[in-house]
Amino acid sequence: MTEPLTLPAATGDRRRTARTPRERGSRAPLGRRLRGWASTTWFLLPALLLFFLFVLIPIAVALYASFFKWGGFGRPEDFAGLGNYRKLAGDPVFRGDLWRGLLLVVLSLAVQLPIALGTAVLLNQRMRGRAVYRAVFFAPYILSEVIAGVLFGIIFLPGSGLADELVGGLPLVGGLAGKWFSDPGTALPTLFAVMTWKYFGFHMMIYLAGLQGVPSEVLEAAAIDGAGPWRRFRAVTLPLLAPTLRISVFLSVIGSIQLFDLVWVTTTGGPTNSTETMAVTMFQFGFKRYQMGYASAISVAMFLISMVFSLVYQRYALRRDLQGAVTAAGGLR
Repeated sequence: MTEPLTLPAATGDRRRTARTPRERGSRAPLGRRLRGWASTTWFLLPALLLFFLFVLIPIAVALYASFFKWGGFGRPEDFAGLGNYRKLAGDPVFRGDLWRGLLLVVLSLAVQLPIALGTAVLLNQRMRGRAVYRAVFFAPYILSEVIAGVLFGIIFLPGSGLADELVGGLPLVGGLAGKWFSDPGTALPTLFAVMTWKYFGFHMMIYLAGLQGVPSEVLEAAAIDGAGPWRRFRAVTLPLLAPTLRISVFLSVIGSIQLFDLVWVTTTGGPTNSTETMAVTMFQFGFKRYQMGYASAISVAMFLISMVFSLVYQRYALRRDLQGAVTAAGGLR
């Protein structure tokens, strides 16, 4: 009985045993890998240098100054230890800043973002002149905060402002005339109205960009299955828009925590600290009262609050989006 003839390995087998480009790259010579790292570092160097000069160094200086009683001139020499932070913990104005900041965050999430989302959904439909409407709603965001603050300072001017002229004879809101920014009870709601006018167009454009990525085939399939407009929005559009919504919420919260220029131009934090934020308090102590050490402690507190929120939000809310981006980037290599 003849033995079976043994043939050499086929060409396809040799192809199957060949190393993939990624395996070959992982075993590249050390010199080639060093050159790759050097070129990457060279291209990143300008950005890293700017980040080091304008982010890391100011953070370190503020942290260092927060341990001193320092007026902002000369070198800090009067070491106070944790005295500025103890003062901060017992300061009723700063505690009020935290409460007002939290209130602005809640109002932004509950009022400003739903208005932006509803407007984006409407302007995503086919209608005549929708490009004009988009430009009109986005225009306030283009204006600087200083211009917007001056504009609304004139509109809400007690006695002669446009707002008083409009509501003066109305039965329900006529009592607001002359009180907009001058009464502690109405100053913060008025400020939030200005914030909504200024920033909702930005979030509207973010939502519009997200809505462009919702496949029309999915919506058509849901319509064929009998889903109405509200059901399609709730069951199809919102889930597909979730990554965009999470980014919008993150930007809104951070913006509310760090709000400064619009408040400073319209009310400077008054009346009686009713619209003061952490950033305004920091500016008041640092550049008006020349207590730069205490102002630095406020800035460190703002940084820690923003950083903790960012890390927690990234860990629990943005984790899936970031994992998807990393996976997609890995698949392209």
